[in-house]
Amino acid sequence: MIEEISIRNLGVIGEARLPLGPGFTALTGETGAGKTMVVTALGLLLGDRADTGAIRSGSGQALVEGHWHVDESGPVADRVRDAGGDLDGGALILSRSISQEGRSRAVVGGRSTPIGVLNEIGQQLVVVHGQSDQVRLKSATAQREALDRFAGPELQQVLGDYREVFQRYNDAQSELDVLVADRDRRAREAEELRLAMTEIEAAAPRPGEDVELTERADRLTNIEDLRLAAAQAHELISSESLDEARDALALIESARRAVDRVASHDAELQPIVDALANAGFVVGEVATQLSSYLASLDSDGGRELEVVQQRRAELSVLMRKYGPTLDEVIDYLDSGSTRLLELDHDSDRIDALRAEVDADRGRVMALAERLSDLRRVAGIRLSERVTGELAALAMGAARITVEVAQRDEYTASGRDVVSILLQPHAGAEPRPLGRGASGGELSRVMLALEVVIAATDPVPTFVFDEVDAGVGGASAIEIGRRLARLAQTAQVIVVTHLAQVAAFATNHLSVVKDSDGAVTASSVRQLDGDARVAEMARLLSGLPDSETGLTHARELIETARELVG
Repeated sequence: MIEEISIRNLGVIGEARLPLGPGFTALTGETGAGKTMVVTALGLLLGDRADTGAIRSGSGQALVEGHWHVDESGPVADRVRDAGGDLDGGALILSRSISQEGRSRAVVGGRSTPIGVLNEIGQQLVVVHGQSDQVRLKSATAQREALDRFAGPELQQVLGDYREVFQRYNDAQSELDVLVADRDRRAREAEELRLAMTEIEAAAPRPGEDVELTERADRLTNIEDLRLAAAQAHELISSESLDEARDALALIESARRAVDRVASHDAELQPIVDALANAGFVVGEVATQLSSYLASLDSDGGRELEVVQQRRAELSVLMRKYGPTLDEVIDYLDSGSTRLLELDHDSDRIDALRAEVDADRGRVMALAERLSDLRRVAGIRLSERVTGELAALAMGAARITVEVAQRDEYTASGRDVVSILLQPHAGAEPRPLGRGASGGELSRVMLALEVVIAATDPVPTFVFDEVDAGVGGASAIEIGRRLARLAQTAQVIVVTHLAQVAAFATNHLSVVKDSDGAVTASSVRQLDGDARVAEMARLLSGLPDSETGLTHARELIETARELVG
């Protein structure tokens, strides 16, 4: 149940607080005062799409906040907790803000949440009916949904089972269609992959092999220059010729001996002797390394270079086809093998899918037939009960018939086409609601449906936005009385322009419009006593101060009390 709604900077409403509470709340006001903005505000709290055009001119953002009382152990409370929100003794606060930049923020139980959470919660808290819903009631989809709600838990269980099987059947059928249609293409892909895998496996590339081969090729290409340089360096450091060449080792050794002969005469020369000795060791080591390097240079470098270049060319072909890098070629071998395994099992997958599709097709047909049976039985009961409600809404001669026919194809809701037919009076031909029903008749049929459905699919709060459109006189009184009866088991909020409906309210709110000539602002006042009588007189005659209107208003309020009993 909604206890209170606060609105700020939404449409023409600058700031307003709506005390609601249990029972029947009527919301009235002059045309353009902003009654519809109240329904818009409630829609925002229930997850409707935000429209920046609804923000009050000159304001940076609009804000709506609603205070609910919910069952702490119910599904709404569970969903709030799942979203991270809190409840305080069953008190739940929802809020929604919209900025001029188009940003929208939702808060559930003190925690920011996605807008979709508001929608999930709202579906269990409130049913909203406006004039657009009267138009929607003409559609076969809306009529089927109304019948399904009335049919109760058994149909909902079967419908849930059906949708699960139907979705699985559709998914399997779609995959099967793709596999069969693409069989030839996938066979070609498998053959191409098989050839590629064979080619890569035959070459057996190693990670980093291309870099290694490039370095080897560079070495082999310049082997003669390398040999000459190394030999020359070796000769200069440690000559192996028989003449008395003075190489680096010999010169260092001569220098050491020369200094060593006189080192005993000056202690400062000993470190120099040691340094020359170390230099000799280092140069000797370099000479050994050069000797080993020269020995490692293959005299048959030309043949090795040819082998290296051939291998590089082989890897280059692989990289052009499956690269561009060697690492990607090796990765392609792994991924291609997995894909090839998948493609090679197409036939097995097609056979398995065909078996699944055949089995689920039978389940879909059986569950759809069960849905049809349940809908036909529910349709008879719904026809009788709505017809009875219409009699209480000053349409005693009217009769509702719910027809359930079957189409050839299956959909996510089964194969039924539900049609609600209205026979406005005896002897008339029953016709679909979409053809021939007036606005007033649609209003009363919609209300009758909601009242009947509420008995099997209860909702805590009903909101009706001008459900009395196109209705007047005695019919309006009957609508008011039926709304009052509905309010005995649920919270009912009605936006109305008819005094005959508002008279039955237990809580009367008026949207008041003020204007200073430049800016129009609206606020909401709770009416009782003389203030309510004056508003009722305005609704009746347009003259809140007319003595006749005031008398009529008092009489209407008293009549409503007597009719409700």
